[in-house]
Amino acid sequence: MTSPHDRYVGDVLSPGRQQPRRPVSTDLVMAPGMVVEDVTTGFCGAVLRWENGIVVLEDRRGKRRSFPIGAGFWYEGKPVTLKTPTKAAATAGRRTASGSVATPLQRARVALPSRIYVEGRHDAELVEKVWGDDLRHSGVVVEYLGGVDELPAIVAEFEPQRGRRLGVLVDHLVPGSKESRIAAEVARGSGGDFVYVTGHPFIDIWEAVKPQRIGLSNWPTVARGTDWKHGICAALGWPHADQADIAAAWQRILGRVSSWTDLEPSLLTKVEELIDFVTQDHIDTAH
Repeated sequence: MTSPHDRYVGDVLSPGRQQPRRPVSTDLVMAPGMVVEDVTTGFCGAVLRWENGIVVLEDRRGKRRSFPIGAGFWYEGKPVTLKTPTKAAATAGRRTASGSVATPLQRARVALPSRIYVEGRHDAELVEKVWGDDLRHSGVVVEYLGGVDELPAIVAEFEPQRGRRLGVLVDHLVPGSKESRIAAEVARGSGGDFVYVTGHPFIDIWEAVKPQRIGLSNWPTVARGTDWKHGICAALGWPHADQADIAAAWQRILGRVSSWTDLEPSLLTKVEELIDFVTQDHIDTAH
C-alpha cells in the first residue's frame, strides 16, 4: 500500500510533471500613479487614467500607450489582473485624497481669476495628485513655475488685485535664501498684498513624502555637493545615470502616495494656506 506521504506517488514522467508552476495572478485595484508593466510588450509606465475597459500608461520618457484592463500585467515583480475601483470604493467615506469631504460628481467649475503657481514639475504633480479634486471643485488652476527667478516677471504680468490673487509654492523656502529674498521683493511690489509666497522646508519635494511609504525609517543623508535626487537614488540602489532614471524614481515614489496621510504635515499646511488665500474673495460663490 502506498503511503500518502510518498513523494514518488504517480508517474513522474507523465506530461506536465516537469513543468514549473506558473505564478498565479492576483487582483489589483488601479490607482493613478501606480507603475505596472505589460507582460506582452514589456511596456512599463504609470497609470494615468482608465475608461471603457482601457487603461492608459505613461513611461518615464512621457510616451503613452493604452491596454485592455485585465490580466497580463506585472506589479512589483508579481503578476496581477488590473481591476477598476468599484463605485462603493470610489465613494467610500466621501473623502478626497486631501481629506476633504467629497462632493457629488460634477463638472469642474469655471476657472477663477486667481491662480496657484508651483515651483518644480514633481511638486506640481504631487499637488495635483493629492489636492486635484479640491482645486477643480474650487475652480483654481495650478500653473507650473520653472524657477523662482521667473516670479517677479510673472507677478508683474499677472497684475494681482482683489479677486485676482496669486499663490506661490516654492522649494526650500528658508530665511536668508535666494527664494526668501525674491519672495520679499514680490511682497513689497505692486499688488503685493494679493500675492502669497510660501514654501516647504525640504531640500526637494521627494522629502515631503513620508519615508515609511517606500520602506525607509528616514530619508538618506546626501553629501554636500552631490545632486540630492541622484544621491538619494544612489543610496537606495536605484538607477540614476540620466534624467529618465530620475523621472522613473519619482514615479516610483509618487505611486506610493494615495492621500494626505502619506505626506509630511509641514507640506499639508502650506498647500492648504495657499488654497485658502486664493479662494477667499470667492467664498460666497464657491458652492
